[in-house]
Amino acid sequence: MKTLISILILSISTFNFAFADEGKIYFEETFSDDGWTDRWVTSKHDDKTFGKFELTSGKFYADEADKGIKTSNDAHFYAISTKFDQFSNEKKTLVIQFSVKHEQNIDCGGGYLKLFGCTPDDFEGEKMHGETPYQIMFGPDICGPGTKKVHVIFNYKGKNHLINKEIRCKDDVFTHVYTLEVHADQTYKVLIDGEETQQGSLEEDWNFLPPKNIKDPEAKKPEDWDDRAQIDDPTDSKPDDWEQPETIADPEAKKPEDWDDEMDGEWEPPMIDNPAYKGEWKPKQIDNPAYKGAWIHPEIPNPEYAPDTEIYKYEGTCAIGLDLWQVKSGTIFDNFLVTDDPAIAKEKRDVIITAREAEKKMKEEQDKIEEEAKAKEEKKDEDKADDEDDDEDDEDKAHDEL
Repeated sequence: MKTLISILILSISTFNFAFADEGKIYFEETFSDDGWTDRWVTSKHDDKTFGKFELTSGKFYADEADKGIKTSNDAHFYAISTKFDQFSNEKKTLVIQFSVKHEQNIDCGGGYLKLFGCTPDDFEGEKMHGETPYQIMFGPDICGPGTKKVHVIFNYKGKNHLINKEIRCKDDVFTHVYTLEVHADQTYKVLIDGEETQQGSLEEDWNFLPPKNIKDPEAKKPEDWDDRAQIDDPTDSKPDDWEQPETIADPEAKKPEDWDDEMDGEWEPPMIDNPAYKGEWKPKQIDNPAYKGAWIHPEIPNPEYAPDTEIYKYEGTCAIGLDLWQVKSGTIFDNFLVTDDPAIAKEKRDVIITAREAEKKMKEEQDKIEEEAKAKEEKKDEDKADDEDDDEDDEDKAHDEL
């Protein structure tokens, strides 16, 4: 009996432990119903008309019932957001994840989201715009061949800080999942389709804090410090025959027989490159016997530096939104997730990535049908042109017989 009771106590303790550690989903949106328009708010401004989002599964998909919201107006700003119960990521992992499908083969436009806070003021969706303070901005941004990157921007003490590393985004027409993990130990990860594309330290990869060390303002390079690795050879001298003109008169040129000095002026032969020209003379280089190496400016601790173990932390996170510009519309956003558990994000991400294979297959089939239809139309045009040529030949033949 004691053994049975002990097993039951152990089982209950294990269950409670698992329950306590169970991940929490703060926000999730998969646009599985038409009620998304009641949950999401489009910004309103007197001097600006924002583009509209429409619910769609797109032109090619794995499941027609799986829909997202698509930008539908070219050359427009888009501003849409939704609120949820506010939370703090203090001493927790923060995971932000969503899918982006640039079905239009985007040439210039944003595909990123923003996370907003409700402190000190409440967040108002209708007033959200490009200058509205946010906590985190994350996601792809494409504009021409030069800009194809993933933004990871954190607001720290009222200032937005861009990551110091380059993260390249996907630029094809298929669905891709972007994931940002921010950990309480001040580290982060960026994943695209589950593959880690960047990771590191918040303090090292952003300029949140002043540098730990600075150059000693009192230190100066000694006047006798020679940092020239090589010097001119003092024993080397320019050869006597070195100086030659860069161009000379063409010795093979002859004055034309019909040249009239009185009419044409004095004849001068054309100039050609001088084969004896050697260019500017420089003495050869030798190792500098007085070389001391590159002088390194000594550093001292920066008096303005103060460590902060809570760079990662945000209070009162309460809203998520899309605030972006697109030249060519057609991007589909879906599968928004904010959680404290990377395992939950992975589970949902794996489903999306697996479904993409069916999406690709449907696109390939569509392309094949379009190519066949195009080839058929071209063949039809060729046949028509041949028939017209035959008709012209018949008319010419009839005319000749007459």
